[in-house]
Amino acid sequence: MDIAIVIILCLLGIVLILLEIFLIPGITFAAIAGGLFYIGSIWYAYSHLGTSGGTITLIASIVVFGIAFVWLIKSKALETIALKTDIQSTVASGDSLQVKEGDEGVSLSRLNPMGKVRVNGVTMEAKSLGEFIDEETAVVVVKVHATQLTVKTKA
Repeated sequence: MDIAIVIILCLLGIVLILLEIFLIPGITFAAIAGGLFYIGSIWYAYSHLGTSGGTITLIASIVVFGIAFVWLIKSKALETIALKTDIQSTVASGDSLQVKEGDEGVSLSRLNPMGKVRVNGVTMEAKSLGEFIDEETAVVVVKVHATQLTVKTKA
């Protein structure tokens, strides 16, 4: 009967710990209960089955845990619950929709190489083409990105 108690406690501990690792995020009841069951099974084995029974239980439970862990990682069981969606789209800023390539504006701050510009009444973050552009300098939009503009000085 003692061996059955040790096996049940050990398996409950291993199952709860694996549930915690693979299904339940964070440290929850499953991790705490699994740890207590696992430690309880080892303690029970040492106290009721002797040193050799406890050592055998400890080694066997570590091997069973390792095999179950590797099996769960390699099996397709986790793929059924895994998130596989990739987001391919972006949201264009409403401000960038009002600005087109070739539009002219003025720098509101020094662009070295990043700063603020106003184009078509819209204030946006801008990047120069490597040159430093002083404040209140006329600029031309070279490229429109979702969150910033690429500008150069007006020739």
